Amino acid sequence: MSETSSQPLSRFNRTLGSPALGAVVGIAGLVAPVIGWAVERVNLHVLLIVQSALIAFLGAGHLWVRKNYIPLRRANNLKAMDDAQYYELVRAQLEAELISDYGEIADGHLRVYASEVPRLSALLVSTVTNSQAQPQRILAADLTTNPTLLTGRREYLAANRRFTASGGRIDRLFIVWARDLANADFARALLKLVDQHRDLGVICGLAVRDRLRADQAVDVVVFAGAAALVEEEQGDADYNRGRSSVYFRGVSRWAGRFESAWGHGAHAAPRSLQTYETFVRPLLEAADWNPTRVESLVAEL
Repeated sequence: MSETSSQPLSRFNRTLGSPALGAVVGIAGLVAPVIGWAVERVNLHVLLIVQSALIAFLGAGHLWVRKNYIPLRRANNLKAMDDAQYYELVRAQLEAELISDYGEIADGHLRVYASEVPRLSALLVSTVTNSQAQPQRILAADLTTNPTLLTGRREYLAANRRFTASGGRIDRLFIVWARDLANADFARALLKLVDQHRDLGVICGLAVRDRLRADQAVDVVVFAGAAALVEEEQGDADYNRGRSSVYFRGVSRWAGRFESAWGHGAHAAPRSLQTYETFVRPLLEAADWNPTRVESLVAEL
Protein backbone atom coordinates (compact mmCIF):
# COMPACT_ATOMS: atom_id res chain seq x y z
CA MET A 1 0.00 0.00 0.00
CA SER A 2 1.40 3.41 -0.95
CA GLU A 3 1.94 6.16 1.59
CA THR A 4 -0.74 8.31 -0.11
CA SER A 5 -3.39 5.59 -0.04
CA SER A 6 -2.62 4.76 3.62
CA GLN A 7 -3.23 8.33 4.82
CA PRO A 8 -7.08 8.11 4.84
CA LEU A 9 -6.84 4.80 6.73
CA SER A 10 -4.46 6.35 9.28
CA ARG A 11 -6.82 9.27 9.79
CA PHE A 12 -9.74 6.87 10.23
CA ASN A 13 -7.80 4.85 12.81
CA ARG A 14 -6.89 7.97 14.77
CA THR A 15 -10.50 9.11 14.68
CA LEU A 16 -11.73 5.72 15.87
CA GLY A 17 -9.45 5.85 18.90
CA SER A 18 -10.10 9.53 19.63
CA PRO A 19 -11.15 10.17 23.26
CA ALA A 20 -13.34 13.04 22.04
CA LEU A 21 -15.27 10.77 19.69
CA GLY A 22 -15.62 8.18 22.46
CA ALA A 23 -17.10 10.84 24.74
CA VAL A 24 -19.58 11.95 22.05
CA VAL A 25 -20.70 8.38 21.39
CA GLY A 26 -21.05 7.73 25.13
CA ILE A 27 -23.20 10.82 25.60
CA ALA A 28 -25.30 9.82 22.60
CA GLY A 29 -25.84 6.41 24.18
CA LEU A 30 -27.15 8.08 27.34
CA VAL A 31 -29.29 10.65 25.52
CA ALA A 32 -30.91 8.20 23.09
CA PRO A 33 -33.05 6.39 25.75
CA VAL A 34 -34.14 9.72 27.23
CA ILE A 35 -35.26 10.96 23.82
CA GLY A 36 -37.06 7.68 23.21
CA TRP A 37 -38.88 8.00 26.52
CA ALA A 38 -39.80 11.64 25.92
CA VAL A 39 -40.96 11.08 22.35
CA GLU A 40 -43.50 8.29 22.57
CA ARG A 41 -43.56 7.76 18.82
CA VAL A 42 -40.01 6.37 18.71
CA ASN A 43 -40.03 2.69 17.81
CA LEU A 44 -38.53 0.59 20.63
CA HIS A 45 -36.81 -1.77 18.16
CA VAL A 46 -35.15 1.17 16.39
CA LEU A 47 -33.96 2.52 19.72
CA LEU A 48 -32.42 -0.84 20.68
CA ILE A 49 -30.66 -1.06 17.32
CA VAL A 50 -29.21 2.46 17.76
CA GLN A 51 -28.01 1.67 21.28
CA SER A 52 -26.48 -1.64 20.17
CA ALA A 53 -24.63 0.12 17.36
CA LEU A 54 -23.29 2.77 19.76
CA ILE A 55 -22.13 0.11 22.24
CA ALA A 56 -20.44 -1.87 19.44
CA PHE A 57 -18.70 1.30 18.24
CA LEU A 58 -17.44 2.08 21.75
CA GLY A 59 -16.23 -1.50 22.14
CA ALA A 60 -14.37 -1.39 18.80
CA GLY A 61 -12.71 1.91 19.77
CA HIS A 62 -11.64 0.49 23.13
CA LEU A 63 -10.15 -2.64 21.54
CA TRP A 64 -8.31 -0.54 18.95
CA VAL A 65 -6.79 1.68 21.65
CA ARG A 66 -5.63 -1.36 23.67
CA LYS A 67 -4.06 -2.89 20.55
CA ASN A 68 -2.24 0.22 19.34
CA TYR A 69 -1.27 2.07 22.52
CA ILE A 70 0.66 1.17 25.65
CA PRO A 71 -1.26 2.09 28.83
CA LEU A 72 0.91 3.78 31.46
CA ARG A 73 0.05 3.20 35.11
CA ARG A 74 -0.07 6.37 37.20
CA ALA A 75 0.49 6.70 40.94
CA ASN A 76 -2.69 5.90 42.87
CA ASN A 77 -1.98 8.50 45.52
CA LEU A 78 0.39 11.40 44.93
CA LYS A 79 0.12 12.37 48.59
CA ALA A 80 1.92 9.13 49.49
CA MET A 81 5.12 10.55 47.94
CA ASP A 82 7.45 12.45 50.29
CA ASP A 83 7.54 15.36 47.83
CA ALA A 84 4.57 15.07 45.48
CA GLN A 85 5.56 18.04 43.30
CA TYR A 86 9.12 16.78 42.79
CA TYR A 87 7.86 13.27 42.04
CA GLU A 88 5.36 14.58 39.51
CA LEU A 89 8.03 16.59 37.65
CA VAL A 90 10.37 13.58 37.44
CA ARG A 91 7.52 11.26 36.41
CA ALA A 92 6.40 13.66 33.67
CA GLN A 93 9.96 13.92 32.28
CA LEU A 94 10.53 10.15 32.24
CA GLU A 95 7.11 9.53 30.73
CA ALA A 96 7.76 12.10 27.99
CA GLU A 97 11.05 10.38 27.08
CA LEU A 98 9.40 6.96 27.05
CA ILE A 99 6.52 8.11 24.86
CA SER A 100 8.96 9.84 22.50
CA ASP A 101 10.95 6.60 22.02
CA TYR A 102 7.82 4.52 21.47
CA GLY A 103 6.50 7.12 19.04
CA GLU A 104 9.63 6.70 16.96
CA ILE A 105 9.66 2.92 16.94
CA ALA A 106 5.96 2.87 16.04
CA ASP A 107 6.99 4.64 12.83
CA GLY A 108 9.72 2.06 12.10
CA HIS A 109 12.71 4.09 13.30
CA LEU A 110 14.66 4.20 16.55
CA ARG A 111 17.60 6.35 17.65
CA VAL A 112 20.20 4.86 19.98
CA TYR A 113 23.05 6.58 21.81
CA ALA A 114 26.48 5.64 23.18
CA SER A 115 26.43 2.65 25.54
CA GLU A 116 23.00 1.53 24.31
CA VAL A 117 24.44 0.58 20.88
CA PRO A 118 26.29 -2.67 21.82
CA ARG A 119 23.34 -3.91 23.88
CA LEU A 120 20.83 -3.19 21.12
CA SER A 121 23.16 -4.74 18.52
CA ALA A 122 23.25 -7.97 20.52
CA LEU A 123 19.46 -7.88 20.86
CA LEU A 124 18.99 -7.48 17.11
CA VAL A 125 21.31 -10.42 16.40
CA SER A 126 19.59 -12.67 18.94
CA THR A 127 16.15 -11.74 17.60
CA VAL A 128 17.14 -12.80 14.08
CA THR A 129 18.04 -16.20 15.53
CA ASN A 130 14.94 -16.54 17.73
CA SER A 131 12.44 -15.29 15.14
CA GLN A 132 13.94 -17.32 12.28
CA ALA A 133 13.65 -14.21 10.09
CA GLN A 134 14.68 -14.92 6.51
CA PRO A 135 17.27 -15.01 5.20
CA GLN A 136 19.29 -16.14 8.23
CA ARG A 137 22.08 -13.79 7.19
CA ILE A 138 23.65 -10.67 8.65
CA LEU A 139 25.53 -8.15 6.51
CA ALA A 140 27.91 -5.96 8.50
CA ALA A 141 29.96 -3.11 7.04
CA ASP A 142 32.39 -1.45 9.43
CA LEU A 143 34.21 1.83 8.78
CA THR A 144 37.34 0.56 10.51
CA THR A 145 39.43 3.41 11.85
CA ASN A 146 40.23 1.75 15.18
CA PRO A 147 40.16 -2.08 15.05
CA THR A 148 40.30 -2.40 18.83
CA LEU A 149 36.79 -0.89 19.25
CA LEU A 150 35.08 -4.04 17.99
CA THR A 151 37.16 -6.45 20.05
CA GLY A 152 35.68 -5.27 23.36
CA ARG A 153 31.97 -5.71 22.56
CA ARG A 154 31.68 -9.06 24.31
CA GLU A 155 27.89 -9.34 24.42
CA TYR A 156 27.62 -8.53 20.72
CA LEU A 157 30.40 -10.94 19.77
CA ALA A 158 28.80 -13.70 21.87
CA ALA A 159 25.50 -13.13 20.03
CA ASN A 160 27.41 -13.43 16.73
CA ARG A 161 28.86 -16.77 17.80
CA ARG A 162 25.43 -18.12 18.79
CA PHE A 163 24.00 -16.98 15.45
CA THR A 164 26.66 -18.71 13.33
CA ALA A 165 26.51 -21.82 15.55
CA SER A 166 22.78 -22.08 14.82
CA GLY A 167 23.45 -22.09 11.06
CA GLY A 168 23.29 -18.37 10.32
CA ARG A 169 25.77 -16.58 8.07
CA ILE A 170 27.55 -13.30 8.81
CA ASP A 171 29.42 -11.36 6.13
CA ARG A 172 31.56 -8.62 7.69
CA LEU A 173 33.20 -5.99 5.49
CA PHE A 174 36.07 -3.96 6.91
CA ILE A 175 36.21 -0.62 5.08
CA VAL A 176 39.66 0.89 5.61
CA TRP A 177 41.56 3.94 4.33
CA ALA A 178 44.53 3.07 2.09
CA ARG A 179 46.92 5.01 4.35
CA ASP A 180 45.86 2.89 7.35
CA LEU A 181 46.41 -0.35 5.44
CA ALA A 182 49.99 0.76 4.82
CA ASN A 183 50.60 1.33 8.56
CA ALA A 184 52.21 -1.61 10.37
CA ASP A 185 50.53 -1.07 13.76
CA PHE A 186 47.11 -0.70 12.14
CA ALA A 187 47.66 -3.78 9.97
CA ARG A 188 48.61 -5.86 13.01
CA ALA A 189 45.47 -4.78 14.91
CA LEU A 190 43.26 -5.32 11.85
CA LEU A 191 44.49 -8.87 11.24
CA LYS A 192 44.00 -9.67 14.93
CA LEU A 193 40.41 -8.48 14.59
CA VAL A 194 39.94 -10.57 11.44
CA ASP A 195 41.22 -13.67 13.24
CA GLN A 196 38.81 -13.03 16.11
CA HIS A 197 35.80 -12.79 13.80
CA ARG A 198 36.80 -15.81 11.77
CA ASP A 199 36.94 -17.72 15.04
CA LEU A 200 33.27 -16.75 15.48
CA GLY A 201 32.42 -18.23 12.09
CA VAL A 202 32.21 -14.86 10.32
CA ILE A 203 33.13 -14.47 6.63
CA CYS A 204 35.42 -11.44 6.44
CA GLY A 205 36.16 -9.09 3.57
CA LEU A 206 38.15 -5.92 2.89
CA ALA A 207 37.35 -2.79 0.89
CA VAL A 208 39.56 0.27 0.41
CA ARG A 209 37.55 3.27 1.50
CA ASP A 210 39.29 5.65 -0.90
CA ARG A 211 37.76 3.79 -3.85
CA LEU A 212 34.18 3.48 -2.61
CA ARG A 213 31.34 5.85 -3.37
CA ALA A 214 29.99 7.88 -0.46
CA ASP A 215 26.80 5.79 -0.33
CA GLN A 216 28.88 2.58 -0.10
CA ALA A 217 31.16 3.76 2.70
CA VAL A 218 28.49 3.45 5.40
CA ASP A 219 28.75 1.81 8.80
CA VAL A 220 25.68 -0.46 8.73
CA VAL A 221 24.52 -3.88 9.89
CA VAL A 222 21.60 -5.49 8.05
CA PHE A 223 19.74 -8.13 10.07
CA ALA A 224 18.09 -10.60 7.66
CA GLY A 225 15.58 -8.51 5.67
CA ALA A 226 14.11 -7.09 8.86
CA ALA A 227 16.23 -4.24 10.24
CA ALA A 228 19.25 -2.06 9.52
CA LEU A 229 21.44 -0.54 12.23
CA VAL A 230 23.23 2.52 10.83
CA GLU A 231 26.04 4.11 12.84
CA GLU A 232 25.88 7.85 12.30
CA GLU A 233 28.58 8.85 14.79
CA GLN A 234 31.23 6.28 15.68
CA GLY A 235 31.55 5.50 19.37
CA ASP A 236 34.72 5.20 21.38
CA ALA A 237 36.06 2.55 23.71
CA ASP A 238 34.38 4.12 26.77
CA TYR A 239 31.03 4.71 25.04
CA ASN A 240 31.29 8.46 25.62
CA ARG A 241 30.29 9.05 22.00
CA GLY A 242 28.25 7.25 19.44
CA ARG A 243 24.87 7.66 17.81
CA SER A 244 23.04 5.14 15.64
CA SER A 245 19.64 4.62 14.05
CA VAL A 246 17.66 1.42 13.54
CA TYR A 247 15.39 1.26 10.51
CA PHE A 248 12.66 -1.35 10.22
CA ARG A 249 11.50 -0.11 6.82
CA GLY A 250 13.47 0.24 3.57
CA VAL A 251 15.99 -2.39 4.71
CA SER A 252 16.66 -3.61 1.16
CA ARG A 253 18.20 -0.23 0.33
CA TRP A 254 20.94 -0.78 2.92
CA ALA A 255 21.44 -4.40 1.86
CA GLY A 256 21.95 -3.22 -1.75
CA ARG A 257 24.64 -0.77 -0.67
CA PHE A 258 26.45 -3.49 1.24
CA GLU A 259 26.33 -5.90 -1.71
CA SER A 260 27.71 -3.27 -4.08
CA ALA A 261 30.67 -2.65 -1.76
CA TRP A 262 31.18 -6.40 -1.11
CA GLY A 263 31.56 -7.11 -4.82
CA HIS A 264 31.68 -10.40 -6.71
CA GLY A 265 34.16 -12.79 -8.27
CA ALA A 266 37.82 -11.84 -8.44
CA HIS A 267 37.10 -8.39 -7.00
CA ALA A 268 35.01 -9.61 -4.08
CA ALA A 269 35.91 -8.33 -0.61
CA PRO A 270 37.04 -11.74 0.77
CA ARG A 271 39.48 -12.08 -2.14
CA SER A 272 40.88 -8.58 -1.45
CA LEU A 273 41.38 -9.43 2.20
CA GLN A 274 43.09 -12.71 1.30
CA THR A 275 45.48 -10.90 -1.08
CA TYR A 276 46.28 -8.25 1.53
CA GLU A 277 46.91 -10.58 4.46
CA THR A 278 48.92 -13.08 2.37
CA PHE A 279 51.30 -10.23 1.57
CA VAL A 280 51.50 -8.41 4.92
CA ARG A 281 51.45 -11.26 7.46
CA PRO A 282 55.00 -12.41 6.55
CA LEU A 283 56.22 -8.80 6.73
CA LEU A 284 54.76 -8.38 10.23
CA GLU A 285 56.12 -11.71 11.45
CA ALA A 286 59.60 -10.92 10.13
CA ALA A 287 59.49 -7.34 11.43
CA ASP A 288 60.36 -6.29 7.88
CA TRP A 289 57.58 -3.79 7.19
CA ASN A 290 58.01 -1.88 3.93
CA PRO A 291 55.38 0.89 3.55
CA THR A 292 56.23 1.49 -0.12
CA ARG A 293 55.68 -2.14 -1.08
CA VAL A 294 52.47 -2.31 0.93
CA GLU A 295 51.16 0.90 -0.65
CA SER A 296 51.78 -0.62 -4.10
CA LEU A 297 49.80 -3.71 -3.13
CA VAL A 298 46.92 -1.68 -1.70
CA ALA A 299 46.74 0.33 -4.91
CA GLU A 300 46.00 -2.90 -6.79
CA LEU A 301 43.23 -4.14 -4.48
